[in-house]
Amino acid sequence: MQRPLVVQKFGGSSVANADRIRRVARRIGRERAAGSDLVVVVSAMGDTTDELLTLAHAITDEPDARELDMLLATGEHQSATLLSMALHALGVEAISLTGPQAGITTDGRYGRARIANIEPRRIRAEIEKGNVVIVAGFQGQSETAADQAEMTTLGRGGSDTTAVALAAALKADRCQIFTDVKGIYTADPRVVPDARQLPVIGYEEMLELAHQGAQVMQVRAVELGWVNDVVIEVLSSFEDAPGTLIREDPLVEQRNKVRGLAHDRNVAKVTLVAVPDRPGVARSVFEPLAEAGINVDMIVQNVGHGGATDMSFTVPRAELGKAKKVLEAVVRDLGAREITTDASVAKVSIVGAGLHNAPGYAARMFGTLADAGVNIEMISTSEVRITCMIAEDELSTALSALHGAFELAKPDAIDVAATGMAAG
Repeated sequence: MQRPLVVQKFGGSSVANADRIRRVARRIGRERAAGSDLVVVVSAMGDTTDELLTLAHAITDEPDARELDMLLATGEHQSATLLSMALHALGVEAISLTGPQAGITTDGRYGRARIANIEPRRIRAEIEKGNVVIVAGFQGQSETAADQAEMTTLGRGGSDTTAVALAAALKADRCQIFTDVKGIYTADPRVVPDARQLPVIGYEEMLELAHQGAQVMQVRAVELGWVNDVVIEVLSSFEDAPGTLIREDPLVEQRNKVRGLAHDRNVAKVTLVAVPDRPGVARSVFEPLAEAGINVDMIVQNVGHGGATDMSFTVPRAELGKAKKVLEAVVRDLGAREITTDASVAKVSIVGAGLHNAPGYAARMFGTLADAGVNIEMISTSEVRITCMIAEDELSTALSALHGAFELAKPDAIDVAATGMAAG
């Protein structure tokens, strides 16, 4: 009988030191003894990636993109080899592979590559030999001639993407993401103490939560899961407890319309004051930002008066300096009055399938924030999300108020019924 194939991913906190690596090895050993074939994806240990970035910037203010990817990829090599050694010490056969050795090819963009293809011949061969295969996450090889191939990294959270992409390519029976929390919560439990763990969440809702700042899962990983119908299980690597399944949810219509809250502090507001109100101005503003690789999110343009208007939008806070540099020339060329910025803002979102078609939710969100004394600076919506930009120092007040207003601490009735049936 064919053994079930399980893809597991362990994040940086799970492999942060030797003791934790040994703990992960014991968990893998138990799964292997239970009869599963295993492919294990690992992130760099603890804060290794940040430490390598700091080291690079201590050498030069502008590290070469190619060399930076070569450097950052070594973090995952380190944890993969150490975990393989820990398994050997337990008598478990294992082998570590880099992303390229595992057959992962990318579009070749340094620092934020996307997976172009996976040819897992080597992985399958190692499984056939009886090995647990440890793959260095977050990386792949550019899809070019072999003698010109380059190491590229997938950006923050790229190991999640590696795991889900491998699960899809290998047609794995399970894809498990082990992290430092027990699963997906209705809000960040570090900010909202009564946040509740969700047993199941749909791909679309999880995608919006990830987009809007929930850091448990990487956006691209959720996209890949959704497109390839990979059920993703998010679990704690520090305790044996039920996790959260990310999958198509057939009972979504029977659940609370608001499934969770997300927040994002990595945001800054940019306002162009007295921009000419004529066709083509928006392109003149946003095209240079796109060419510079700066992601623009919420956009508000005021009603024009006297041939001029104000235009506000948000960018990642880490890219504010870069955005200002790009926009200074734009403001000068357009003849706008000035550019103002505010980095002391944050976004808070309510997320749930069908929100857009359910009357009253926007009004309840805005009313709740007003009653809590929180001013709304900008608003954006999608089919499954309503997002408000507020002052960062009011974020915890806003999250607590919204969590209470939408009764997110209260389990869905169908989950309570399912638990009761299971117990019976």
